[in-house]
Amino acid sequence: MPRFRHLFLILGMLVLPSLACAAEGNVLAGTLIRSSPDLFGIPLEFIMFAMVLVGVAVLHDYTFQVGVVGLFLILNYKLLFTGFKHGTGLLGLGLHFQHEWVILANLLCLLLGFALLANQFERSGVPEALPKYLPANWLGGLILLLLIFVLSSFLDNIAAALIGGTIANVVYRHKVHIAYIAAIVAASNAGGSGSVVGDTTTTMMWIAGVSPDQVLHAYMAAVPAVFILGVPAAIIQNRHSALASPDAHHEPMDWGRFGVVFFVLAAAIVANYMANAVLVGLADHVPILGLTVMLALLVTAPLRQPDWSLLVTNMKGTLFLLSLVASASLMPVDDLPAASWETAYMLGFVSAVFDNIPLTALAIKQGGFDWGMLAFSVGFGGSMVWFGSSSGVAISNMFPEAKSVASWLRNGWYIIVAYVIGFFILLGFNGWEPTPRAGETLKQPAAITQPVIPIQQSAH
Repeated sequence: MPRFRHLFLILGMLVLPSLACAAEGNVLAGTLIRSSPDLFGIPLEFIMFAMVLVGVAVLHDYTFQVGVVGLFLILNYKLLFTGFKHGTGLLGLGLHFQHEWVILANLLCLLLGFALLANQFERSGVPEALPKYLPANWLGGLILLLLIFVLSSFLDNIAAALIGGTIANVVYRHKVHIAYIAAIVAASNAGGSGSVVGDTTTTMMWIAGVSPDQVLHAYMAAVPAVFILGVPAAIIQNRHSALASPDAHHEPMDWGRFGVVFFVLAAAIVANYMANAVLVGLADHVPILGLTVMLALLVTAPLRQPDWSLLVTNMKGTLFLLSLVASASLMPVDDLPAASWETAYMLGFVSAVFDNIPLTALAIKQGGFDWGMLAFSVGFGGSMVWFGSSSGVAISNMFPEAKSVASWLRNGWYIIVAYVIGFFILLGFNGWEPTPRAGETLKQPAAITQPVIPIQQSAH
């Protein structure tokens, strides 16, 4: 680790001059934004971000360092050369994160809060009792994935993934195959894709005026997808380690701790609904969901004390995700290709490596999408790689072996297959149906006018 300390020192030496330069630029140059150099037509910010992603894929034991160093370098480059969307220098940087801080704060609170909640759930004794109700063969693993899918439809997908991971860790005696870990993430993302309270991206659509029924048909793709991925994952897991036999002597369930879990989840659901359906616009300015989870944990702490040490354990993984989200938000992308089913399909693969939150924000800004199809694409597509979704990063804190892109792809290949088949099932049965958000009018294609051909009368 000493080499990383030296690297951070060098980065600090690079950043300080750029801050001085940026501050001077604010005084002398106003808000002039310089053009970004490029390589073969590709802006250098994209090349730098791609290098960060390659570093994460290759140096999976140092993902935190790669993510944070990458963010520092991108920030330093934009301060020195290009400026930001809303201005140059420190002023431009401040204005940029004024638009991003709510999402970053929400993710910080949710990842840490739900890690504490998952531990509370594990200590409640409920996971130890589950083998009594699950089939002992691979069907038990499939049913557990379906349970995660259902939980994610009304909980945040991070919570569903962590609760599912906690159960799997217990019922499989801490021998969870990476194929099944990937399936847990995919099932949570699939379950959240058709619900405006199930995923950050669908919640963003709801805030922007997309009606809940406009994303519901995402389940036409998500339901078959979860079965397509669930069967092979459950079979692989059963061969690796079968479900634990019911323990007749397990500790009695701690209903007080289970009550804490129920209260925190209920508070999160109510807060999410109130912020988006009643106090419209509040979620744009306040990280209401994340703050509610943390506050509910504090309120219930006298009843059942959380394991606060998990905040330190999970902090590096959380900051890694925040660094990726922040880096992605700095990319010079102002719009997406024209809204179409081909674009939605492509975004599913892009979201596996480029965070789906800024992608969704761009799609909302552009408009004209089939929101259910887009919700499935950007939500489920992030499951293809472990850092492609917040639930994947949360699970990697619980199962560090998941932080290998090569292992994830090699063992979780069925997620890609499930995405492709699920997408085209949705397209085949529902077609491409772009729907306007509240206050939006879809752009209609220009009418094709037929030339007027005079009718010549024949002489009699």
